[in-house]
Amino acid sequence: MSTWTDLVRPPLRDIGPYRPGASLDELMAAHGLDRVDKLNWNEGLWGPLPGVLDAVAAALDQTWAYPEHAYGALREAIAAETDAAPDQILPGHGIQALVLTLVNAFLTPGDRVVVPAPTYGLYAQACRVAGAHVERVGSPDLAIDLEAVAGAVRRTGARMAWICDPNNPTGLRLGAGEWRAFLDAVGDECVVVADEAYMDYVPPDERPRREEDVAAGRRVIVLRTFSKIFGLAGLRLGYLLADPALVDLLHSVQEPFNVNRAALAGGLASLGRRDEVARRRELATAARERLRARLEAGGMAPVPSAANFMLVDLAGVDDGALCDRLVRRGILLRPGVELGLPGWTRITVGPDEVMDRAADALLEVRTELLDTGTEVIA
Repeated sequence: MSTWTDLVRPPLRDIGPYRPGASLDELMAAHGLDRVDKLNWNEGLWGPLPGVLDAVAAALDQTWAYPEHAYGALREAIAAETDAAPDQILPGHGIQALVLTLVNAFLTPGDRVVVPAPTYGLYAQACRVAGAHVERVGSPDLAIDLEAVAGAVRRTGARMAWICDPNNPTGLRLGAGEWRAFLDAVGDECVVVADEAYMDYVPPDERPRREEDVAAGRRVIVLRTFSKIFGLAGLRLGYLLADPALVDLLHSVQEPFNVNRAALAGGLASLGRRDEVARRRELATAARERLRARLEAGGMAPVPSAANFMLVDLAGVDDGALCDRLVRRGILLRPGVELGLPGWTRITVGPDEVMDRAADALLEVRTELLDTGTEVIA
């Protein structure tokens, strides 16, 4: 008799499930903690903007009805915020769901896809599950090498390339000039997906205007989220910008009504508040610089970041051992080994008291590990 493993599509057998790790409740119980500072998933630690939760609560009495009309209001509000057209906007149940929608729309078994390294892991995982061959393009200095990515697209005939800007896990940005040259180099037969999950942390006058690429008919799709600077990760809301003809086609593969009313209300209430968002950006930048200065003074090497996190070279200390010890102190960081970067860690930035507590613990634990000779395990 066949097992379930025999019956599923072959790529699923090798890739395995996404495992988020122990929950906060489990960690607190295991280590006798009354709090854990969760600095491993790049959430918006300042929470939703004032009044957004009231708007969410006000939408709850409509939960009996499908949210078909609420989509239109959100699309209009996003269009007003971004200068895009409403018919270029497709809301989704977070960027992750939109990634899967795009994979389902474009990829068939045997297709070629190009993904930089390091970057967000879901791109490669979702493409491999679809049966695509993933070409990884690394860079010796951690920055995305767009010229090498374009070369891989041309060499393999790739149907899709994924670019995260600012990139996760590095926080590094792309230059406007290199982006334009990249689009010219890949041509019109490759779809370029630009994930801008962290772009809200970049000052508006410094951002690439990818809405203009979409409007000009370039083969570009832009992903954005309410999970980061707007603090709505728990409601799961994102959207993509694309040519209206493509948006219409994507409705065929996206789950109908996949964004709930509470999320739509929260997203709508978050828009049109540029001064408050700018203040959030300033808080994140100041917190990031505060943490960077302390870690550099302690002998570590943070990567210059434009996001709400920093990737940090631990300078000779094993990241797994360090993160294990920090969990016992109520500090949860992302070990670099999970990102393909042993000897590094990624730290979400947040309010000053959280950053001070994390820096104190990190510096102390790193000193302990150096004293005991716990070096990086490659």
